[in-house]
This record gives sequence, structure tokens and C-alpha cells, in this order.
Amino acid sequence: MTEDGYILTNNHIVNSTSSSSFYELGEASKVTVYLYNDETAYDATIIGTDDQTDLAVIKIDKTGLTAADIGDSDSVQVGEFAMAIGNPLGMENSVSGGIISAVNREVTTDGVTYTLIQTDAAINSGNSGGALVNSNGEVIGINTLKLSGDGVEGLGFAIPMNIAKPVYDQLVEYQKVKRPYIGITGQDLTEQLAEANNLVVGIYVKAVDDFSAAEKAGIKPGDVIIAADGKSITTMDELNEIKNSHNIGDQMTIKVNRNGTERELTVTLQEQ
Repeated sequence: MTEDGYILTNNHIVNSTSSSSFYELGEASKVTVYLYNDETAYDATIIGTDDQTDLAVIKIDKTGLTAADIGDSDSVQVGEFAMAIGNPLGMENSVSGGIISAVNREVTTDGVTYTLIQTDAAINSGNSGGALVNSNGEVIGINTLKLSGDGVEGLGFAIPMNIAKPVYDQLVEYQKVKRPYIGITGQDLTEQLAEANNLVVGIYVKAVDDFSAAEKAGIKPGDVIIAADGKSITTMDELNEIKNSHNIGDQMTIKVNRNGTERELTVTLQEQ
């Protein structure tokens, strides 16, 4: 990413402390970087990691490097050329070519939903953290996972650079990603589940964290959240999407149904 050795890669490469549907790795005790046409083994420092986006920043002690050209992933179109770079199955400095198969593809694994670029350029174990580039050689994504199985091929995914770059910037500056936080544990209520428990459809508040924004706003266990910022919601994903559109310190309104009575509460978002 920079001439002085900052490198953007996947979190699961350097800091996967639990098993995943796609990977089973432990936390790295040492990270070594090899540069193209350079046999030197460079010890890397882990600057910051973020499991919610599966991104990490590491740094080597070297200057005079050539920084990658960063492309605009929002302008990527289905059908345009894409090339994936990496070390698949230990085959160092490999490239594979294909097209962009889809954009804004939502893929959920281990309870986290990612919005990704889909490509049929071959992505295998070892491509993780590598660049997905366009025909101008600009990095438009970070290769991160593939879907595999009998009869499945050509389903590789990359984190769009317009999502990855702000995460990179925060990891470099703060060694973490600062996110807004409400402070509840919730469960989605379907119509059947709500009817069976004499509740309304929405998000059932199972627990409220001590000293959290939710507690300070007056949200209580047993409440059912039915709206946020004036928009009706029924799932935690919808609530998180609205929350993540805010900054730390912003206020958002949350409407709850408590014992059949609706209340609108104001939550001042804290840092997660």
C-alpha cells in the first residue's frame, strides 16, 4: 500500500483464532513477507486486524517499494476483465484471469455478511490477501474466499477496495476499526415465533450490556425493537445496517414495543 512497507491482507491469514467455514488456522506467532524477485525474508509486524471485514494490516521494515495503484471498485462492471494474484497452493507469484461475475454479492459465513465482488478468476487457498486487479493494473479488491464443492467452480470473491481502504486507514491510525455500538443481544422474531409468545414481529431484546448506550437510553430486556430512525425493521441485520450508517456519538431513535405499548427512545451511540 505504501513505499515504506505497509501491506493490506486478510485477517484470517494472520489472526484467525477460531475455526471458520472456509479456514482453520490459528493466530500467527510470526509473519514473514517475501517480495517478488527478492529472496530476503522480511519479518512483519501486525499493525491491526478486523474480523468483521476479514482485513488486516502488516508492516515490514523496508522503504523504496512501489505502492499499488488503487482503483474505484464502485465503478466495476459485470463482464469486465479481472486478474487474481497470489500464491495458490504454494505456487508463488501466480496470476489467474477471468471476468467480474457480479458486484455487491452478499455472502454470509460464521454469522458475518460480507458484500463482495464475485469473479470466475481462479481463487484458491493461498490467494487470500492477494490483489484482484482490473485491466489497468489497478487493485479493485482483496481476494478473500471461494465457494467450493462437487460441481462448483468459478465462484471466487474479493473485498471491494472502496470498503477495504477506509478499514486500512483506521487500522494504520488506530490499530483497530472504530464502530458505533448500541449494546444489546437480540433475536429476530418471525410471525410464528412472535404469535407463539404473544409478542409483535421485530427484534426481541434478550440482554442489555451494562453501561451501554442501550442501557442509558432505557432499552430493557424483553423489549421488542420495531423501528429505527423512523424505519420499520424486523431483523438484527437491518438494525445494524442503520446503526453502521452513523458515527460514534450520533443519536438514533429506536422504537420498542414493551408489554403492548410503543415507546420511542433516543440512543447516543458509543464506540464498540
